[in-house]
Amino acid sequence: MMAALQELQEIGSEALSRIGAAASLADLDSVRVAVLGKKGSLTQILRSMGSLAPEERPLVGKAANDVRGRVEAALAERKGALEAEALQSKIAESAIDVTMPGRAPHVGTQHLISAIVEEMEQVFVGMGYDVIDGPYVETTYYNFDALNAPADHPSRSPRDTFYVADPVHGDPAREARAESELLLRTQTSPVQVHAMEAQKPPIYMISPGRVFRPDTADANHLPQFTQIEGLVVDGGITFGDLKGTLDHFTRAIFGKDRATRYRPHFFPFTEPSAEVDVSCGVCGGKGCRFCKGTGWLEILGCGMVDPNVLEMSGIDPERYSGFAFGIGAERVACLRYDLPDLRMLMTGDMRFLAQF
Repeated sequence: MMAALQELQEIGSEALSRIGAAASLADLDSVRVAVLGKKGSLTQILRSMGSLAPEERPLVGKAANDVRGRVEAALAERKGALEAEALQSKIAESAIDVTMPGRAPHVGTQHLISAIVEEMEQVFVGMGYDVIDGPYVETTYYNFDALNAPADHPSRSPRDTFYVADPVHGDPAREARAESELLLRTQTSPVQVHAMEAQKPPIYMISPGRVFRPDTADANHLPQFTQIEGLVVDGGITFGDLKGTLDHFTRAIFGKDRATRYRPHFFPFTEPSAEVDVSCGVCGGKGCRFCKGTGWLEILGCGMVDPNVLEMSGIDPERYSGFAFGIGAERVACLRYDLPDLRMLMTGDMRFLAQF
């Protein structure tokens, strides 16, 4: 019996010492398992009490329960202390020094292209135009046929157009046919055809949006860019109306002191057609490196709507006439801000974009 009591005293003393030295909850739990677990030292003594004489068992049992009580109380006390220390440490780590100067949040700005598109929309909305959107994927009819483009026009070539396969698989004939019918729009002019089919004149609209062409990205070309096209169809529309509209537009976008010039050109969907130039803002029209010594900068194409286009859209060309025009937002950005490379607009470099 004396040996058992002595061993119980040693177990209790060692356990209390280890509990006091425990630096973490994991250390504390290892002490609990070593003393009070199924294979713990105190548990082993309790299991061996059957070998003691009947009169010795109460004394050893009382001593074992006393050791268990002291160990459990020490475990609970130390656990509370460790949890309190952990909480204080976490609070200290997450504390905010309200006396330190704050950091100003980074405020984003609208992308230059989006801002220019919105500015051009406001100019035309101010003249009574509607802003109409359309699908990115079009058919050859709306992208070419309805715009008076002949079957052998170079723009129909796969080198100039992204053609799209039929999403329904299993029918090779249908897929082959779809490859020549579905495409990513190369211009926003199809939106104008949809508008002419959906509503009767008068029509005053612009159609801004993304267009796609398989061009290699370089200083002057992008495979995806933003185009703003306009259409007017009404009774008695003349080239003078077109010129007055575009003169107002160019001065609103580039400045009231800028002059315009109209040069004859050819587009399948307009007749007569013209390219519009604006006087160089760098040299004031005198000639410089930016305008290649001409004093002029090409900005857009335009013309009177071809009667065939009106007729294919269900509009009587004998009763109505109209004009159309198209301009690239990226080109406007380059001309307004003297940017040497279109790719600068697509890099996402905040050092560049934050200037605008």
